[in-house]
Amino acid sequence: MHLVKINTKIQKFNKVLSIDGDKSLSIRWALIASQSEYKSKSKNLLLSEDVINTLKCLKKLGVKIKMSKNFCEIKGVGLNGFKYKKNLTLYAGNSGTLGRLIMGLLTHTKLAIKLKGDKSLSKRDFLRIIKPLKKFGADFKSNLGKLPIIIKGTNNPNPIVYNETRGSAQVKSSLMLAALNTHGETIIKAKKSRNHSELLFKYLNLPIKVQKVKNYDLIKIKGKKKIPPLNYKIPSDISSCAFFMVLTILSKNSKLKIKNVNINPSRIGILRILNMMGIKIRKINVKEYKGEKIADLIIKSTKNIKAINCPTRLNSSAIDEFLLIFLVAAKAKGVSYFKNLSELNEKESPRLKWGSKILNKIGIKNVLTDKSIKIYGNPNLEINKKIVIRDFLKDHRVFMTATVAALIFGGHWSIANKDAINTSFPTFLKKMRYLGAKIH
Repeated sequence: MHLVKINTKIQKFNKVLSIDGDKSLSIRWALIASQSEYKSKSKNLLLSEDVINTLKCLKKLGVKIKMSKNFCEIKGVGLNGFKYKKNLTLYAGNSGTLGRLIMGLLTHTKLAIKLKGDKSLSKRDFLRIIKPLKKFGADFKSNLGKLPIIIKGTNNPNPIVYNETRGSAQVKSSLMLAALNTHGETIIKAKKSRNHSELLFKYLNLPIKVQKVKNYDLIKIKGKKKIPPLNYKIPSDISSCAFFMVLTILSKNSKLKIKNVNINPSRIGILRILNMMGIKIRKINVKEYKGEKIADLIIKSTKNIKAINCPTRLNSSAIDEFLLIFLVAAKAKGVSYFKNLSELNEKESPRLKWGSKILNKIGIKNVLTDKSIKIYGNPNLEINKKIVIRDFLKDHRVFMTATVAALIFGGHWSIANKDAINTSFPTFLKKMRYLGAKIH
């Protein structure tokens, strides 16, 4: 079970950190590079289980990949260049991003391919991607839209028109990748969500048009355009940085600089929410890199934190950070309210429920529904009791949030499944210890 024990709060610190590469961009880089006919190189590729499983899937599909200490090189096979073998099984592990996005590239497979995942991913909804991919002409067999899924493609995928209403960047990106293989124009009316795929398509000069309307984006893609090589130094992942941001904010007399962070506007809901709670995070050395905005972040401890009635328009741009935002609300003066968060329970574990569980364990009153939570903050919260965190389907964000809570609030914590961090952030505990955390 690999327990982690934490019995002491973190002491004040003043440090500079570099954080591992962005997971969303690492997976997208590998998938798009596989569709080029050229060699693509990446630096700072995140070497987590999700990304390693992506590379393993591509190798099984005939893509040549070279790893060294400093970079990863992919020799792409071109559009519709995957080599399909009989009885091929691809394993997506814990990664919804890999599982859903690679399905978009498999709409052309002439042989049936099985896609599997781990216990957690096998509970998640894939109907949301099966339905639109069927419109391209692919065929699917599954157990009520859950993994394992059998995919059988078509020789000639159709361009489609689709209305994406969930605000799922994974669904949108999968359809965009499928559209690359069609003759004609695919039109996606997509509820606003992360736009890494659109920025990469634009940077590569692929025929994409994005029209921004108030509540959605209208995306038009023409297929069968050759993809140039994509050489990319992957910026740091703001979702991984968020754990250290919140640790700094809620610790005493501490300061932290995090270098080279991806501050894509569709990903910085946490910065906007924290700002509304009276927490100022400075951005310095702001620049644009291959379509993405990056900066160094300066974070300081904050004493007077305001409660928030969180605007739902910020939900999709902070979806992976809400467990941490709940910890900040626990220290706020007043009652905070977060709503329309049912999508949180579609993640690796039912995360909205886990947010409430962690708050209950540390003694913070909260009212939970199936899609909202009300949190009654206590700025003076200190704890001195035993707390056990387990049975969370090895959800990496639950493990890391519990670690941050233990280091901020005190008490005697036992947290199960430390291997969960390998999904997205294998160096998490090492970086916490660098800041002075005593973790056993």
